[in-house]
Amino acid sequence: MRIALFVTCLNDALFPRAGIATVTVLERLGHTVSFPQAQSCCGQMHANTGYAAPARTLERLTEQAFAGHDVIVSPSGSCVAHLRAHTSLPVYELSELLIDVLGVTDVGATFPHRVTYHPTCHGLRVLRLADRPETLLRAVRGLELIDLPEADQCCGFGGTFALKNSDVSAAMVTDKCRNATATGADYLAAADNSCLSHIGGALARHPAAPTPIHYAEILASTGPAS
Repeated sequence: MRIALFVTCLNDALFPRAGIATVTVLERLGHTVSFPQAQSCCGQMHANTGYAAPARTLERLTEQAFAGHDVIVSPSGSCVAHLRAHTSLPVYELSELLIDVLGVTDVGATFPHRVTYHPTCHGLRVLRLADRPETLLRAVRGLELIDLPEADQCCGFGGTFALKNSDVSAAMVTDKCRNATATGADYLAAADNSCLSHIGGALARHPAAPTPIHYAEILASTGPAS
């Protein structure tokens, strides 16, 4: 199957390993992944901040960049949710593509570490990913998946929410970090690097805290983390 990657502007600029990992997993499964060079921001940030017209322009540009592709995958639940609501593109979050479209739960990964998983708000409440990411993680060789207490609670990021409501956001991420650290996990995984960056900044202040990681990087791994 020929698949197009929508890497998202955040991953492209700050967290490229998530996109690389997504390609690695799909190529390991025998698929060809293309990368349309004209892609840019999907407009989510603009829409969430009230800039409807610029958001619409970016949505249309994204539609043009991916025109003609049968399947589009992205390692960002929030961007997938935005595009699914505002365009007609056949876009999937990685776990949706692997399980629902390709029928795969074991991607041949090895990651001998203790991992806990944070289901981000867009993935949990908008895309309704349910346990798809955890199903993929449970099939990873050597990985011990530990339940995260109060996993369904928001981390406090919410895009500009963290800036406009910094005190509330800080309280929410403090709770998330306390629960993550209590698991004793080596890594905290999630499907959105935006949330991971927010949580990771707070975890850096906690001794013996888990390391934030996009779950695609775990699925791409074939041995101990470097």
